Amino acid sequence: MQNHTSGDNSGKGHSKAERFSSTGFILTAIGSAVGLGNMWKFPYITGKYGGAAFFMLFIVCLLIVGLPVLLAELSIGRGGRGNPASSFFRLSNSKTWGVLGFISIVVPFLILSFYSVIAGWTIHYAVISFSNVLYESSDFTEHFNSFAASNLPVVWQIVVMFLTGWVVAKGISGGIEKFNKILIPGLLALLVILMVRALTLPGAMAGVDFFLRPDFSKLSTESVLVALGHAFFSLSLGMGTMVTYGRYVERQQSLGAASLAVGGGDLIYALIAGLIVFPTSFAFGIEPGQGPGLVFMALPAAFSAMPLGSFFGGLFFILLAIAALTSAVSLLEVPVAFVMDTWKWTRKKATIFTTTACCLIGIPSALSVGGILGGYTIAGKPLLDFVDFVCSNILLPMCGLIVTLFVGYVWKKAGEEAGLSSFWFRIWMFVMRYIAPVLVVLIFLYSAGVIGFE
Repeated sequence: MQNHTSGDNSGKGHSKAERFSSTGFILTAIGSAVGLGNMWKFPYITGKYGGAAFFMLFIVCLLIVGLPVLLAELSIGRGGRGNPASSFFRLSNSKTWGVLGFISIVVPFLILSFYSVIAGWTIHYAVISFSNVLYESSDFTEHFNSFAASNLPVVWQIVVMFLTGWVVAKGISGGIEKFNKILIPGLLALLVILMVRALTLPGAMAGVDFFLRPDFSKLSTESVLVALGHAFFSLSLGMGTMVTYGRYVERQQSLGAASLAVGGGDLIYALIAGLIVFPTSFAFGIEPGQGPGLVFMALPAAFSAMPLGSFFGGLFFILLAIAALTSAVSLLEVPVAFVMDTWKWTRKKATIFTTTACCLIGIPSALSVGGILGGYTIAGKPLLDFVDFVCSNILLPMCGLIVTLFVGYVWKKAGEEAGLSSFWFRIWMFVMRYIAPVLVVLIFLYSAGVIGFE
């Protein structure tokens, strides 16, 4: 087995003690994977493309692309014991691959700059829901627009970045792992409570039927690409997070078993999210395909008409805030680890610097939805939407392709690190060399709008 000690002490903040426990790692990886997109995007695309038929297609895509690439990223991280740039360099001894790995450090930094803005919205809505301030208005669209036009989004974005930085500064076992060990079980409890409440609403079963009835006639080439893209993005692939988390995984941890556990957790979250959104939407006659507007404009109308609506609405937004914060922590850890390794800074110093820089870069996004930068667009998109588009549709697939090619063709000891039997290793290599790269390129072409369907 390859000697992996060379990267264990890169930077003052990194010692051999910075390791996840087995359970802590899986919960943390699940926390990174589950996020805001699953709450408003997955139910919508599932209903649009055939309900249970699409859900089964999504599972197939997870198995074919999602889990193999997830295993690859974790293997690179544990094999290189560094950030994405240093791990790619150490395992290939090539500066070119190190530069390519650096892209996976820039991406989560950019994503967090606008993701923290949306996470701030969820905390704000949790506060005004529990206090019943939200439901004093009958026009929830106007309420959101007024909020977006104020300076409050900047305030809440700063709050999110402070909380995220506070967790990351405390380290792996004392910060990130402990945070996820508390919040992920709490997330599951909230999901179950809200699912039970949604399923007991009058007319809820029509939403369940729409969500889960298989309609294979709606499956198409487009639906396959949508399922592939969501399988890829819902596992936090291409963001450098799983490579970075891989560096903190103990040698005895089975990466294959961990990948299956993370994929399973992601599936359960997506399923329960659908069983909250669709029954609630159908019970109150709400169009479920509104994206973020569903959460901040449409669903508050449902909670306002529901007994104990301010309480259940508050729980819903707390649920979203938890999902957002666990993902934000994983995003911040990537550039923080890079700064510690590169400049030999302590974790605290690297976290303060990175958090401050990301917060400052995110302020224009916070002001672009309805604030003073609301009229400013790039390529016809508000700044927040433009950064989201570039990251999600161009940079993430690019990073995913880099991972598949690296493991499939460059890194010769990938199988040893992954711990696969010869049978599963051959299958994994076939996927990484011939199937995953082609599918990731198709995801990129479809997401970027190069190919489309009528």
